[in-house]
Parts: sequence; C-alpha cells; structure tokens
Amino acid sequence: MKRSEKASQILQMLEELYSETPVPLDHSSPFQLLIAVLMSAQTTDKKVNQVTPELFRHGPDALSMSRLSAEMVQAIIREVGLAPTKARNIVKLSQMLCDLYDGEIPQTFEQLEDLPGVGHKTAGVVMAQAFGIPAFPVDTHIHRLAARWGLSNGSNVVKTEKDLKTLFPRESWNKLHLQIIFFGREYCPARNHDLTKCPICSWTATKKRISEEMHR
Repeated sequence: MKRSEKASQILQMLEELYSETPVPLDHSSPFQLLIAVLMSAQTTDKKVNQVTPELFRHGPDALSMSRLSAEMVQAIIREVGLAPTKARNIVKLSQMLCDLYDGEIPQTFEQLEDLPGVGHKTAGVVMAQAFGIPAFPVDTHIHRLAARWGLSNGSNVVKTEKDLKTLFPRESWNKLHLQIIFFGREYCPARNHDLTKCPICSWTATKKRISEEMHR
C-alpha cells in the first residue's frame, strides 16, 4: 500500500475515533498555553494541569509573570520535570514578551523560537492551538507512530514533520496532530505494544517492524 493510501485511511479512522479534539493543557489565553506547553516537556499533561492553576493565579499574563521571581515559580512547579530550568525560562520569556511585544504572543515561528525555552514543537503547538495557524507539531510520540505506520523513515522529527505535511491535507494538520496523540495514548503505547493487535499498526506496519518491536 502506498503511503498516500495509508494516510488517507488513517485520517478517516482517526476522524471517526476522535471527532472532537480538546486541547489537553488547561489554559485561558495564548500566553497561558505557551507556558503550559513549555512545561510539558519531560512530564505529563496531567502533571502540568495540576500546577498551572496556582501558577496562573500569581501570573495570569506576561506582565504579572515577569514580576515573579524564578525561585517562586520553581516552588510552584517543583513537581514538574526540569523545574529549575523551566522556571528561569518562564520568567525570562515573560520579560521578553513585555519588552518586545507589549505582553502579547507573537504569531511567527521565528519570533516564538527566539523566546527562552521555546523550541520548534512548542512554537507549533501555540501556532496551531492558540491561533489556528496550520502547523504539524511533531513530538516523540507522533514521531514514533509515524515510523510504525510507515509514513516516515523515522530518522528525525524534522524529516517526520516534512513527510506528514506532504501526506496529509493542510487543513487537517492542527486537528490531526492531537488525534495522533490521543490514539497513541489509547491504543499505541511506546512499550510492550503488540503491533498485530493495534487498530492501525496491524495493517500499516511492515513485518520487519512488527518483529523488531516484539523482541524489544
């Protein structure tokens, strides 16, 4: 089966499974989404959602967050992985937003990625989920599933993003990246996964891939 045929069938299946795609990270503004996504690295969305209510009570916007000390932010988010680094980046990022953009969130990849702690994936999530600008953020989970499904050679996330953007319609990107994440959590875990019993891997994965994962 051609990659394009796989992609078409996968898109249809994911739309049937996840017609609604609520953003997993709790937020009430683009700024809060940016902070939540920044914190989500090396931890779970659930853990982030546990600490953001207290954090956003003290710093609901860039101006108020910029006035907090990194030590205070770290104390609030201490249960999140890499808390010291993330706390410093959150305060610096907030100060930069105030200095450069009047506290607003810029809407280009280049400007977002210039902010402390913001990489390409984080910028993509903000572009897609805060502003509705077509983007296809690829994290390790999407990278893994794209390789399992034979949609990309899996060499790196940059290549995977390029391949997925080629295979799927531009208007589907923002929703699809969440649909793939939801599918991975429910049906396609990173470890101890029997590809032959997976609703998608069972017909998309190569025999070699199935054999390799069985022996891990």
